[in-house]
Amino acid sequence: MPKEQGRKVVAQNKKARHDYHIEDTYEAGMVLQGTEVKSLREGRASIVDGFVDIERGEAWLHGVHIPEYLNGTWTNHAARRKRKLLLHKAEIEKIDRRVSEKGLTVIPLQLYFNDGRAKVEIGVARGKKAWDKRQAISERTAKREAEVEVGRRLKGMRE
Repeated sequence: MPKEQGRKVVAQNKKARHDYHIEDTYEAGMVLQGTEVKSLREGRASIVDGFVDIERGEAWLHGVHIPEYLNGTWTNHAARRKRKLLLHKAEIEKIDRRVSEKGLTVIPLQLYFNDGRAKVEIGVARGKKAWDKRQAISERTAKREAEVEVGRRLKGMRE
């Protein structure tokens, strides 16, 4: 069987970038069972409710839903079990120091395969207030309207 190349995204947390200011990102490996890997290769996972917790110098991923493998037997995994993240000790300590600050949390942003290995991109994030979200939406719409107007003028169209 040929070795997998490149990056294959399994799940994304698109709402995270809307609800949080992402300050730092890290790539972490995961300790998975065999049926979890097979289920991920089918593209089945949800990281919307996920978060990362640091316990006794180890990083753990909670709340990520990887459904049971359909062709699995009695050895199937629990869908919402906590999973250990593989990070360097210095990275874990840095994340732990940052999270001890008020208002910061660690959330999963993306779950993917990188050259055949399951990885998760986690981000140290600060929650946005409601006015931050409205401001981001208004900036996005203003930028889009400007791009449309520039396109119209380049094509020679009038209003």
